[in-house]
Amino acid sequence: MTTLPDPRPTPAAPDDDPWLWLEEVEGERALAWVAGQNAATLARLADARFEADRDAVRAALDRPDKLPHVTRRGAWLYNFWTDAAQPRGLWRRTSLESYRQPQPEWQVLLDIDALAREEGEDWVWHGAATLPGTHDVAMLRLSRGGGDAVVLREFSLESLRFVEGGFALPECKGSVDWLDRDTLLLAAAYGDGMATTSGYSRTVRLWSRGTDPAAAPVLFSVPEDHMGAWGGLDHDTGRLLFIDQIGFYDTAIHLGDRGGPKQRIDLPTDMDYRWQRGWLAAQPRTPWTVVGTTHAPDTLLGIGLDAILSGSRDFTTLFTPGERRALQGFFWCDGRLVVSVLDELRPEFTVFTPGEGEWSGARLDLPATGVASLWPLDSEAEESDGTLLAQVEDPVTPATLLLTSTALATPEVLRRSSPVFDASGLVVTRHEAVSTDGERIPYVQTGPVTETGDAPIHLSGYGGFRISRLPHYQGMTGKLWLEKGGTTVIANIRGGGEFGTRWHEAGRREGKRLSHDDFAAVAADLVRRGVTTPGRIAAEGGSNGGLLIANMLTRYPERFGALFCTIPLIDMRRYTKLLAGASWIAEYGDPDAPADWAFLQHMSAYHTAEPGCPYPPILIATTRRDDRVHPGHARKMAAKLQSLGYPALLHEPAAGGHGYGKDNSEVATFAALGAAFLRRAIGWEEPIVPRS
Repeated sequence: MTTLPDPRPTPAAPDDDPWLWLEEVEGERALAWVAGQNAATLARLADARFEADRDAVRAALDRPDKLPHVTRRGAWLYNFWTDAAQPRGLWRRTSLESYRQPQPEWQVLLDIDALAREEGEDWVWHGAATLPGTHDVAMLRLSRGGGDAVVLREFSLESLRFVEGGFALPECKGSVDWLDRDTLLLAAAYGDGMATTSGYSRTVRLWSRGTDPAAAPVLFSVPEDHMGAWGGLDHDTGRLLFIDQIGFYDTAIHLGDRGGPKQRIDLPTDMDYRWQRGWLAAQPRTPWTVVGTTHAPDTLLGIGLDAILSGSRDFTTLFTPGERRALQGFFWCDGRLVVSVLDELRPEFTVFTPGEGEWSGARLDLPATGVASLWPLDSEAEESDGTLLAQVEDPVTPATLLLTSTALATPEVLRRSSPVFDASGLVVTRHEAVSTDGERIPYVQTGPVTETGDAPIHLSGYGGFRISRLPHYQGMTGKLWLEKGGTTVIANIRGGGEFGTRWHEAGRREGKRLSHDDFAAVAADLVRRGVTTPGRIAAEGGSNGGLLIANMLTRYPERFGALFCTIPLIDMRRYTKLLAGASWIAEYGDPDAPADWAFLQHMSAYHTAEPGCPYPPILIATTRRDDRVHPGHARKMAAKLQSLGYPALLHEPAAGGHGYGKDNSEVATFAALGAAFLRRAIGWEEPIVPRS
């Protein structure tokens, strides 16, 4: 008698889950299962070819002439640097004059490798907050293994030692803001009742030097079901900011003092706004009607801060979006507003100078390229003199770092990154696919000029949280795919921000299904254009992109030859109960609400996977220290697929956080393993011959 595969969980019985034990991250049974999975995956993929790729990628990541990105604090430019000799990294600084030289003179402030050895900890650098003004002390953020939770410790930039008896906070998800040398605003999920259901801080506390942080007085708190609470100091006015992050796209900001909040800024919770030197810029996310005028989503509005606080709504319109002309972001720098726009995916930047009745604007021109980014050099907005850094690149052209300013100074080339891969003979082209509802979906293709009709394709996408997936320099993928003769494709699917809020909204909640349709449409268009065949398309996506890839497995298996699903979100029934999952309800919907589960169940690949389907080969990879997207998603999906008879593979390194690894060696291993799997699964490279 034949025993039928166990299909649980299913949409009809979503809570009958035989694999819940794999959610025990450090459970003995779960770890033993993971160890077996890792061994099987390495036996299938880890050979001399994989090792050569891994070593080549690591050498590229560790190359001495990569860009050392910097931020200015006071008189110094600070950088965090990793290479083969310092895999955990060095925190260091130099002067701007020295940074302009081919070989800057760096002063090492802290050696993380030495610290990890000395303290017997798996320390991973997560940044620092220095005391504004003097910048002579800093609160360092140190993660164990790369997770989001950090240990906070005070460090002297004069003695280059941790401050004895100084501020220190045990491991938790949290942050601090300096009020003065002896006082911090603490927003941390530390202590009983101090975490929201999303795992973030639900209070802002006033922490004085020499006192117990657990006993610090609470100035501000939010309901437990809100995403989190944060605090800050408005250096322009001396007022404190108390931020209630209600959900991923809804925020309420209160102004106050050391006694707590005094006044809430009366603007819609789904509006993005920020201010400097008495002027405020605001971007509505939904249509906003005020004083008889309706402002469309992504319109950019300007007004005086005091005018807003006194009830005025006499805005100046600074930017109006178009169908494919979208606001990407804005920030203040030295009293001017810098606005970033994508016009048909081409970057534009405008600098506005505010004034009564009129804001003057001027274009800031950067070299024409595929992708351009712009940000302030200074870490503290109130200390900025208007200096800006810009980076330009495209899929085959390494990044160039430029120095410019809000005064529209001619961009000065500071440094150029060296190439990671041989891009000779490669061309970059733009195309459009047509999705299931007729929407045009752009994608960028990079590959050889001559097409053979069966090109090995690496297709990637994201499609969530209004994040634009732009054609940056393809370092690792270039080394692992393009240099070997393959073709890469980046899909600009809905759910991202490439065409603004309308593009995001179309791929949010029940629209997420359309986002996945878009990705499948790009795969089909590559076949329609004669570039390749379905069996030669390898697709990769991580995090929200992992949800995308899992849905390609169950919804569009016939369009792909292989899938690499990384640090993924997959179980849409329980995602809100796992780590930071509750914070993403605004993006996906609430599985506990019947109306939301009605559409969520169809994109929960963990539930819809069933036996007897033509699923392509899949490698699912996560990291044990990912404390944002629970590793249980990947584990459970692999276990269910295997129980249904599919040869799914799992890879789970012990560290790494929500990423490919905690250092360049781990990142290179993760990427090379995925590429080896994809190349072999689509028949581009011969698989390992099993030993008899």
